[in-house]
Amino acid sequence: MPHRFRLVIAALLSLALVACGSKADTSSGAAPEGKPVAATPAPQGKQWRNVVQKTSFDGYLVGNPDAPIKLVEYGSLSCPVCARFGQEGYEPLMNNYVNTGKVSYELRNFAVHGPIDLVLARIVRCGSTEAVMPLSEQVWMDIPKLIEPLEENQAGYQAAMNQPMNQRFIAIAEAAKLFDFFAQRGISPAQAKQCLADVPAMEKLANDTQEQGDKFNINATPTFLINGQKLDNVTTWSALEPALQRAGAR
Repeated sequence: MPHRFRLVIAALLSLALVACGSKADTSSGAAPEGKPVAATPAPQGKQWRNVVQKTSFDGYLVGNPDAPIKLVEYGSLSCPVCARFGQEGYEPLMNNYVNTGKVSYELRNFAVHGPIDLVLARIVRCGSTEAVMPLSEQVWMDIPKLIEPLEENQAGYQAAMNQPMNQRFIAIAEAAKLFDFFAQRGISPAQAKQCLADVPAMEKLANDTQEQGDKFNINATPTFLINGQKLDNVTTWSALEPALQRAGAR
């Protein structure tokens, strides 16, 4: 394993001890204030919720790329608090805000739980750009079922961590019994294994967590930004929606 990657993985494992859902949701945070913004029609024959592109931050942006209100989530695919937000907030966010063209939503994977987050994030990226968000939402919908096999097979996980780097993440996915789940959703085991053997891609996901965490002071998931401004103590849809409205999505 490259020395820098080893250090980054060690840092992610340390972060995982405190990061997922470690903030109390006590307020709507320091949300920006703005005047109401006008809706923007989607391209003919499309809905904004189905318009997806990859960003310079290696995130996936859904909606109008020129939306005046830009929502970013730093999220972990293995984090139950992120899963709760996805279960409660994804559909109203897409239908009531993104589809108007007023708000764009960008998901940036943040690997607070180290290797398992890297594995999940890499597999959901194995298909088309348009499939990343639906697959992420399906992971969040089934997160207890997905995490349970790994929790029950710690010996398998530890053995996987001792594998050579180009086999390590494949072995973690096997220990977690992830291949069948994704095969049912269009990512074949062969395709997933090829993605997980791509060490530079895995290293980039790890580096993104470390570098963007430092740059934007991200230390918990989910963390939301509106127009670049980090929201404090916002982890649920009931807290985020008023912040979007205050920013002008009303």
